[in-house]
Amino acid sequence: MKRTFSHYSTKTEEQRCKYVGTLVKENEDKHMSEIASNGSRTEPEKASEQHLFDSVGSVITVGDTTIPFTKLHMWPLVVLVENVLSHEECNQLIRLSGERLKRSKISSERVVNQMRTSSGMFFEESENDVIGTLEKRFSKIMNIPVEHAEGLQILNYTPGQEYKAHHDFFLPTSKAASNNRISTMVVYLNDVEEGGETYFPEIDITVTPKKGSAVYFEYFYNDEELNKKTLHGGAPVVRGEKWVATQWMRRKRVR
Repeated sequence: MKRTFSHYSTKTEEQRCKYVGTLVKENEDKHMSEIASNGSRTEPEKASEQHLFDSVGSVITVGDTTIPFTKLHMWPLVVLVENVLSHEECNQLIRLSGERLKRSKISSERVVNQMRTSSGMFFEESENDVIGTLEKRFSKIMNIPVEHAEGLQILNYTPGQEYKAHHDFFLPTSKAASNNRISTMVVYLNDVEEGGETYFPEIDITVTPKKGSAVYFEYFYNDEELNKKTLHGGAPVVRGEKWVATQWMRRKRVR
């Protein structure tokens, strides 16, 4: 079954930017109603939690591109997405970012930390035609308006470098939590000779990097235990190097 995103071209910007807010309100209302009627939370599969990603079927159609996907886990939702980028687009992102890489920092602390030993950079929002086109594509795959997207990040890992297990959402004590992240898509820009897998220790899932493919996951749930299960990391690169592009979405618009 294919699904298209024609609603993106027919809705106004204001309507599209209300999309996430509507989902948030519906999710919270259903959650409170369930508690009132049942007295407690039911299992995730039976509850009124919602997915942001439209997980119906197994194929997304964006323009003239067919993008297959496989659901690896339902609660929380983790999806393997194929054909997100062509090989040339992967190479182009690596070329565009190469001279701008700096030692990566922990986002909540903005400091260098041994937890994260890669090098990285952020593109400005739609800073050129290439980035603008890819941001829109990622937005449609993730089913969230591009106005909620952070700037695209590129990371490079060499042998021995890793990103230890962490959550992408911000802790309540962080200023950034007022407009928290709600979903992530990590796009692999090359095939890694050995190592560099993305792993989710709480749900026993490991994804091997494949050029042009991506792993998507979300942490939008009312049930905080579901959100916490998205704990993930990047295993150390053993041979070769690893390049990824990461797109984060926020609860409210950022542009």
